[in-house]
Amino acid sequence: MFLGTYTPRLDEKGRLILPAKYRDDLSFGLVLTRGQERCIYVFSQREFEKQHEQLAQASLTSRKARDYARVFLSGASDELPDKQGRVTIPQVLRNYGGLDREVTVIGAGNRIEIWDTTAWQQYLQEQEDVFSETDED
Repeated sequence: MFLGTYTPRLDEKGRLILPAKYRDDLSFGLVLTRGQERCIYVFSQREFEKQHEQLAQASLTSRKARDYARVFLSGASDELPDKQGRVTIPQVLRNYGGLDREVTVIGAGNRIEIWDTTAWQQYLQEQEDVFSETDED
């Protein structure tokens, strides 16, 4: 399970040093793809296969399912971290996520999310109030 918040920087080649806590789980490969709210999802190879299996179960006659699968899978890039734990984020995904130099990496259970730091701070500020007011109805 991926947990925590980290603030690494992208280098000039668009590479990210994965937080040390995540490296073992991703050392055999990972998949980056478009996520909701303009972040980048990072799945282990195994978890991405599970996500793909769920997408494959959707009806081909469902336009929403086809559209979602197209966007999700067409942006996917399988990567292997180098010996320093760096992974290259493809330019198309950096553009999608608005990623420049300052990024925030969060653990989100079965995946990691990479956010532009300013976008993450805005999102978190909006959601923390909602979170703190949540009660069981």
